[in-house]
Amino acid sequence: MAEGDVQCSRCGRPFDKEERVALISGRVMGDDYTDCYFWCGTCGVYTVRLYRDAFCGEETARDSGPISREEGDRRLELIRSCAHPHNERCRCEAHQECFGGRLD
Repeated sequence: MAEGDVQCSRCGRPFDKEERVALISGRVMGDDYTDCYFWCGTCGVYTVRLYRDAFCGEETARDSGPISREEGDRRLELIRSCAHPHNERCRCEAHQECFGGRLD
Protein backbone atom coordinates (compact mmCIF):
# COMPACT_ATOMS: atom_id res chain seq x y z
CA MET A 1 0.00 0.00 0.00
CA ALA A 2 1.64 3.21 -1.12
CA GLU A 3 1.10 5.94 1.40
CA GLY A 4 3.52 8.53 0.06
CA ASP A 5 0.75 10.47 -1.67
CA VAL A 6 -1.54 10.93 1.35
CA GLN A 7 -2.24 14.57 2.09
CA CYS A 8 -4.07 16.35 4.89
CA SER A 9 -7.71 16.66 3.92
CA ARG A 10 -7.80 20.21 5.28
CA CYS A 11 -4.51 21.94 4.37
CA GLY A 12 -3.17 19.58 1.67
CA ARG A 13 0.20 19.07 3.38
CA PRO A 14 1.74 15.71 2.39
CA PHE A 15 2.12 13.26 5.27
CA ASP A 16 5.33 11.47 6.10
CA LYS A 17 5.01 7.72 6.64
CA GLU A 18 5.75 8.30 10.35
CA GLU A 19 2.61 10.44 10.67
CA ARG A 20 0.39 7.38 10.28
CA VAL A 21 -0.98 6.94 13.79
CA ALA A 22 -3.25 3.90 13.43
CA LEU A 23 -4.41 1.24 11.01
CA ILE A 24 -7.23 -1.31 11.12
CA SER A 25 -8.18 -3.98 8.58
CA GLY A 26 -11.36 -5.98 8.11
CA ARG A 27 -13.11 -8.20 5.58
CA VAL A 28 -16.63 -7.34 4.40
CA MET A 29 -18.42 -9.58 1.86
CA GLY A 30 -15.06 -10.95 0.67
CA ASP A 31 -13.49 -7.52 0.18
CA ASP A 32 -10.50 -6.42 2.26
CA TYR A 33 -10.80 -3.02 3.91
CA THR A 34 -7.92 -1.11 5.52
CA ASP A 35 -8.30 2.29 7.15
CA CYS A 36 -5.05 4.21 7.80
CA TYR A 37 -5.29 7.19 10.14
CA PHE A 38 -2.99 10.21 9.80
CA TRP A 39 -2.72 13.16 12.19
CA CYS A 40 -1.96 16.69 10.96
CA GLY A 41 -0.44 18.67 13.79
CA THR A 42 -0.61 21.81 11.63
CA CYS A 43 -4.43 21.73 11.27
CA GLY A 44 -5.36 19.61 14.26
CA VAL A 45 -7.42 17.10 12.22
CA TYR A 46 -7.21 13.47 11.16
CA THR A 47 -7.35 12.18 7.60
CA VAL A 48 -8.14 8.54 6.84
CA ARG A 49 -6.83 6.77 3.72
CA LEU A 50 -9.46 4.15 2.92
CA TYR A 51 -8.14 1.15 0.97
CA ARG A 52 -10.56 -1.33 -0.57
CA ASP A 53 -9.39 -4.52 -2.27
CA ALA A 54 -12.46 -5.90 -3.99
CA PHE A 55 -12.80 -9.68 -4.30
CA CYS A 56 -13.99 -9.30 -7.89
CA GLY A 57 -12.46 -6.02 -8.89
CA GLU A 58 -9.67 -3.55 -8.49
CA GLU A 59 -8.08 -2.10 -5.40
CA THR A 60 -9.10 1.48 -4.69
CA ALA A 61 -7.90 4.15 -2.30
CA ARG A 62 -9.55 7.39 -1.28
CA ASP A 63 -9.14 9.89 1.51
CA SER A 64 -11.74 10.99 4.03
CA GLY A 65 -12.62 14.57 4.71
CA PRO A 66 -11.19 16.18 7.83
CA ILE A 67 -12.07 14.33 11.03
CA SER A 68 -12.13 16.33 14.26
CA ARG A 69 -9.59 15.64 16.95
CA GLU A 70 -12.34 14.44 19.32
CA GLU A 71 -13.79 11.93 16.85
CA GLY A 72 -10.37 10.81 15.64
CA ASP A 73 -9.11 10.33 19.20
CA ARG A 74 -12.22 8.22 19.95
CA ARG A 75 -11.57 6.03 16.90
CA LEU A 76 -7.86 5.64 17.74
CA GLU A 77 -8.71 4.58 21.28
CA LEU A 78 -11.09 1.98 19.87
CA ILE A 79 -8.50 0.67 17.36
CA ARG A 80 -5.82 0.51 20.03
CA SER A 81 -8.09 -1.60 22.23
CA CYS A 82 -7.57 -4.46 19.73
CA ALA A 83 -4.43 -6.57 20.10
CA HIS A 84 -4.42 -7.36 16.35
CA PRO A 85 -5.77 -4.38 14.35
CA HIS A 86 -3.95 -5.57 11.18
CA ASN A 87 -5.80 -8.92 11.25
CA GLU A 88 -8.72 -8.60 8.82
CA ARG A 89 -10.28 -11.75 10.34
CA CYS A 90 -10.39 -10.42 13.92
CA ARG A 91 -13.96 -10.16 15.24
CA CYS A 92 -13.32 -8.22 18.45
CA GLU A 93 -15.59 -5.41 19.59
CA ALA A 94 -13.24 -2.78 18.11
CA HIS A 95 -13.27 -4.38 14.67
CA GLN A 96 -17.04 -4.83 14.79
CA GLU A 97 -17.60 -1.16 15.65
CA CYS A 98 -15.05 0.17 13.15
CA PHE A 99 -16.68 -1.75 10.31
CA GLY A 100 -20.28 -1.20 11.37
CA GLY A 101 -20.91 -4.83 12.34
CA ARG A 102 -20.60 -5.92 8.67
CA LEU A 103 -17.57 -8.22 8.99
CA ASP A 104 -17.58 -11.64 7.32
